[in-house]
Amino acid sequence: MVVLNGQTLNFTEVHSVLYDGDNVKYSEESMKKVEESRKAVERIVDEERIVYGITTGFGKFSDVLIDKDHVESLQLNLIRSHACGVGEAFPEIVSRAMILLRANALLKGFSGVRPVVIERLLDLVNAHIHPVIPQQGSLGASGDLAPLSHLALVLIGEGEVFYKGERTPAKEALTKEGITPIVLTAKEGLALINGTQAMTAMGVVAYLEAEKLAYQTERIASMTIEGLRGIIDAFDEDIHLARGYNEQVEVAERIRNILVDSELTTKQGEIRVQDAYSIRCIPQVHGATWQAMNYVKEKLLIEMNAATDNPLIFDNGEKVLSGGNFHGQPIAFAMDFLAIAIAELANISERRIERLVNPQLNDLPPFLSPEPGLQSGAMIMQYVAASLVSENKTFAHPASVDSIPSSANQEDHVSMGTIGSRHAYEVIKNTRRVLAIEAICSMQAVEIRGKEKMSTSTREFLENGRSIVSYIEEDRVFSKDIEAMSEWLKNSDFHFDAYTKK
Repeated sequence: MVVLNGQTLNFTEVHSVLYDGDNVKYSEESMKKVEESRKAVERIVDEERIVYGITTGFGKFSDVLIDKDHVESLQLNLIRSHACGVGEAFPEIVSRAMILLRANALLKGFSGVRPVVIERLLDLVNAHIHPVIPQQGSLGASGDLAPLSHLALVLIGEGEVFYKGERTPAKEALTKEGITPIVLTAKEGLALINGTQAMTAMGVVAYLEAEKLAYQTERIASMTIEGLRGIIDAFDEDIHLARGYNEQVEVAERIRNILVDSELTTKQGEIRVQDAYSIRCIPQVHGATWQAMNYVKEKLLIEMNAATDNPLIFDNGEKVLSGGNFHGQPIAFAMDFLAIAIAELANISERRIERLVNPQLNDLPPFLSPEPGLQSGAMIMQYVAASLVSENKTFAHPASVDSIPSSANQEDHVSMGTIGSRHAYEVIKNTRRVLAIEAICSMQAVEIRGKEKMSTSTREFLENGRSIVSYIEEDRVFSKDIEAMSEWLKNSDFHFDAYTKK
């Protein structure tokens, strides 16, 4: 059970809710803050004070005063009118993350919602009812308005959800679980949609997959080093300490640990003096990716526990301030950075694939073919990797450098952070397929060299990997192999902690 308080949600807890299906509940202390904040909203409505989003319209309509008898209609109209997202739905796990993060943000007690709103959000998480939320339509400022409106629809019994493996009308799923829809009152619709939870949820899921993939990349690269009889001296600690980047030092250490008992690595001068950069510079390149990922993780951790709606309520309602915490620029930069960093893992992996299959660059059978000429072997797998790498370069173009004014130029600068988060996730999916191709090729190469000479760690990977993709004895439809290996990398527990010891 994960307890939310709006302050301390971390990646371990998020992982347990998203991937292990753990239930969630709120802390009593945080709910007291929510209740105090709600009393302030009710006073504002009763006193007919002019406060944005509570007694006024939204965006360019902020100067339009709303009669207190129309407060509920105002919130309902807001949700319905803003639920205009288009395109494919976010993955279900991202929808689950959105609910979790929105509930956590509201528990900070600055948003003025009733406790029942948070209770219903947690009901959705615990019942595994996940809103169907279209991916396209958010500018990433004024919050993720369109995506979060689709989330809010479910609370009022409208829209669609993923429930027990099927796409279902929300009201039907709520009824089956005994969950009563709510009627939104003052401030609540705005509080639900004025936040960065779509880009942050997508970013969190992307980061968790990227972290796992980055560790797997090191193991696959180590197997490639063996397949190419790579020079282990390039990973000597002194080289990396001399430069001073901790992440670079750590990657080199992990590679050494993975290959500690390998008989397929060589010393400098034994076969050649130096390896190509795609081998020799693994710690420098992968280490730089880890630097970027550490930055991304830090920003996501802050945003997971941030109040990002508007206005915010302080001092029991004595201060109600309009600001711009909904602006997604910090996450937009982080997501662009993540896309670029993971794209580089694919770039360097594709170059290692080329060295594994190109007979001019190694002493292995051309294209790792069982019968070169008659059978093409891994030739076209390298083409696929090159195509995926090229596509990544388009996805890695920063989304955050663009801005288009909206709401009659009231909202004249936006982050496009949600686009950045979606693109980062596409880069991760493509990179995983590139790494799957490298894994298939490196497994073939090391078996040609002699798997009995492999390190304990890489041989464990090979033995498990062979249950997914068999040795290439003749040409076959390799598309199935690539997808199977990619799925295994995504879903298996094979990451750093599982395969190397310090």
